[in-house]
Amino acid sequence: MTNPMSASPGLALRSKSRFGSPEERPDMLRLTALVVMHLGCFAVLWSGWSWTAVQLALFLYVVRAFGLTAFYHRYFSHRAFKTSRWFQFAGGLLGCLALQKGPLWWAAHHRDHHRFSDHEGDVHSPHMHSILWAHMGWFLTPTNNTLRSQLVRDWMKFPELIWLDRYAPAIAVCYGLALFGLGEFLRIVVPPSQTNGVQLVVWCYFISTTALYHATYSVNSLAHLAGTRRFQTPDNSRNNWFVALLTLGEGWHNNHHHYPSAARQGFYWWEIDMTYYVLRLLQGCGLVWNLRPVPSSVFRGTTHAEPKP
Repeated sequence: MTNPMSASPGLALRSKSRFGSPEERPDMLRLTALVVMHLGCFAVLWSGWSWTAVQLALFLYVVRAFGLTAFYHRYFSHRAFKTSRWFQFAGGLLGCLALQKGPLWWAAHHRDHHRFSDHEGDVHSPHMHSILWAHMGWFLTPTNNTLRSQLVRDWMKFPELIWLDRYAPAIAVCYGLALFGLGEFLRIVVPPSQTNGVQLVVWCYFISTTALYHATYSVNSLAHLAGTRRFQTPDNSRNNWFVALLTLGEGWHNNHHHYPSAARQGFYWWEIDMTYYVLRLLQGCGLVWNLRPVPSSVFRGTTHAEPKP
C-alpha cells in the first residue's frame, strides 16, 4: 500500500470532487437540512442575543462535543474504556444531541476510516477526494448514510443502541423543542435572563450545532492536511493543536492513528486533551473504568495493531 506521504503535497487540492458521480450525488433532503442549519444561524439578526443564550450555547457545544469524542469515537468506535449499560446508553444519547446521526452509524464509518485511511476506500480522505468532499460532502449521499451493521456487530446486540440509531432524527427534533420550551420558561419565570424560546433555538440549536459540525469535520479534513507528524503512520494524519482545542482533544490525530485504542489522544502533558481529563474524573466516580493507556513502546515509535473489538 502506497504511503501517502510520498504523494505530491498538492494532491488534496487537485483532487476532483465526486459530486458529479451519479451514485455520489447528494440526497436533496439531507442537503436541504444542512443548508437550513447554516441559514438558521443568520436568524440571530432577528432574535438578538443575551448572556444566557450565549453561555448556554457554549456549554452545550462543549457537552455535546464530549458526547462525540468520548462516546461516539473513543468508546463506540474503539472501545477505549468500559462502562455500564445504562451509562453507555446515556453517552450514546448525548452523542445524538450533536445531530451527527446515531452511534452505530458513526462508529461503523469511523472503523472503516481506520481500515483505509487516506487510501482507496476511505470515503472522507482529503487526499483521495476534494477537501470539500472530505469536510462535509461525503455524508450527504445515500450510499454513505446506510448503516454498515457488519462493522459494528459487537454493538448490534443492544436494542437500545439500534433504537438511538433509528430515531436520531426524532431526537434532534425533541432537542430543538426542549430548547424552545426552556427559553419560554426562562422568559416567564426568570425575566432577568433576558432570553426566550426563539433566541435559545437560534443560539443553542443552529449556531452551537453548526460550530460543532465544522469542528468535527475538521478532524477529517484539516487534521489530514495541516499539522505535525510525530509518527510515520501509513496515512497522512497530523497533530493539529487548533483542531484539538476545538474538539476537546481530537486534533492529536497522528497520535491517534498511531495507536487508536488509547483512551487519551494527547500523549504528552502539553497536548491538551479535555476529553481524557473528564474520563479520568468519571473513572474516579466509578462511572467508567479500564481506560486503555498508551503503552510505553508507543512512545519509542513502535507501532501497535489495534485490538479487535
